[in-house]
Formats: sequence, structure tokens, C-alpha cells
Amino acid sequence: MQTNECVIGIDIGGTTTSLGFVNRQGALTCEATLDTLANQPGETLVSRLYDTIEKQRSTLPPQTILSGIGIGAPNANYLRGTVENPVNLNWGALTNLVELFRGRFDLPVAITNDANAAAIGELLFGGARGMKHVIVITLGTGLGSGIIVNGELLYGSDGFAGELGHTTVDPDGRVCACGKRGCLETYVSATGLCRTVSELLAKRLDRSTLREVSFSQFTSKQIFEAAGGGDSIALAAFVTTGRILGMKLADAVAHTSPEAIFLSGGLASAGELLLAPTRRYLEEFLFTPYKGKVKLLRSELPEGSGAVLGAAALAWHEVGIATPP
Repeated sequence: MQTNECVIGIDIGGTTTSLGFVNRQGALTCEATLDTLANQPGETLVSRLYDTIEKQRSTLPPQTILSGIGIGAPNANYLRGTVENPVNLNWGALTNLVELFRGRFDLPVAITNDANAAAIGELLFGGARGMKHVIVITLGTGLGSGIIVNGELLYGSDGFAGELGHTTVDPDGRVCACGKRGCLETYVSATGLCRTVSELLAKRLDRSTLREVSFSQFTSKQIFEAAGGGDSIALAAFVTTGRILGMKLADAVAHTSPEAIFLSGGLASAGELLLAPTRRYLEEFLFTPYKGKVKLLRSELPEGSGAVLGAAALAWHEVGIATPP
């Protein structure tokens, strides 16, 4: 009898949590989504996930073998198996999520933050297949990053390496939710783009459809649509964003010398509006030995399921399958 081996990928967000069963080739089945209920403790979510997983599992062919569980979560520490001080989850200082899952499942369980999951997903199932040195940048409400060196995720001594979003652009710059000033994610993210537009509207007199929108109602989608229509303020905002991102990516290249940098997440869907200026300024700011060597690409993981695939890729990596067959 032929068996079908798969893992479970789980993406925990502040609002919703998604999961799916993923085979070695990256095929995703039995997907499910549930409300995270962020004000309830982590163990409550694990209990609800267990019920959902068992329900979905019952629909799989009887010969299916479940080999592991991978989890992407905010402020997750791979080395300790914990979620620590998550901003959008009312879980307190520390929740050992791996321990909670192992109490329910007799399986290998691994956890990391969502950007690291995206990086390992790109390596196994996306555009980074065959590469060993990669940086993945996730661009949503904030900026996350996962760094792969010699085919392995970089975790550092405490499990939190690779937080490019909290490197400093301007020490006297924008206030960040982390408490610092001038963090990269305050400039390069969906919210950062909105802040840039607001500043440009105050400094310039260009006609712009965005003048009709209050700051509290700005969305990156509106700015993207305005830029597509030739709006000069929106276009300038993307150039400004690309310049800052290109500059900081050039710094990151100096540390790890990647083959490629991949952009994923909602803001990356702006395509060349963001990629073109970022490429230009990345090349401009690169140290000479790196010039012309680093590719800047969009993620090849499918939109909508990339986070679950990334978490599943972490599980496959943990059970010793570095690349799909």
C-alpha cells in the first residue's frame, strides 16, 4: 500500500490562524482558518487547533503518515520553542508553544517567526530552490526578515537573529512600536508607506488624489492604485521607500553576501513600483565587490498560502528533508 507523508504548517497571526497539510513536494491540502482570539491564552488556541487538525486529518486517506508540525508565530524563538512578548497576542511574557503542542501530538514540533518561516519556505518550495545564501524580506504592517546562510536559517546566540526591520535608518526618526526611533520598518512597510505619503503631501504642492484621503484612512492599496494612475506623490513615495530599502539591503549584503533577496507580503505586490527603485538604490549603495551579483526578486510562494507553506517547510527541514525530491 502506498503511503502519503505530510506535515502540518500553522501560521499564527494576531487576528487569524491558518493551517494546512503539506506533502514533500509542497502540495497543500485540507486547509483551515480559525480566529486566533488573541485575548485568550496560548493553550486555548492550541486546544482549538488540535480539534481542527483532528477534524481535517479525518478527511485524509487512511494511509497518510503525519511526520511533523511547523509553526510560524510572532516573536517566536526557534531555540527555546517559545513565543515571547508578542505585540498582537495577549499571551504574557512567555508561552512555550512547542511544549503545548507536544502535549497533544507525539510528533516533532518546531516554531519560528513568520519571516523565518517565509525564508525556509522560499528555500524549499519557492524561488530560492538550489540556493544556499538568501535573504527574505516580508513587507506587511511591519518588516520581517529571514536570513539563510549555507542552507540554514540564521538564529544567532539567542534565537532572534535577523531582525532587519529594527535596524536604524535615522536615530532621530519615526517612532517605532518597539520603542526605538527610526527603525527600518517605520519607513519600509505598508504603514511606513502611508507615513511617507503624509509627509510628502505636507512638503509638496503637487496635485494628488491622495489629498482627498485623511491619514487615518490611508491604505497601501490606495497608494498603489494612485501610483498606477501616475499620481506624482504616490510615485515619489515608492521611490523614497525603495531608496531606504535599497540602502539597508546593501548593508545586509555586506554581512551575508546572499545570492538573492526575495520580497514577499502585501507591499511586495506593488511589483516594479517598489522593485525598480529598490534595485537601483541597492546597486548604488553596494560595496564594489558585490555589485552586479545580488538578484532582487519577488517571492515565488503563492499569495495567500505562503505563510502556511513556510511553516510546513520548517517542519520538513526539522525531520531531515533539506530539499523536496
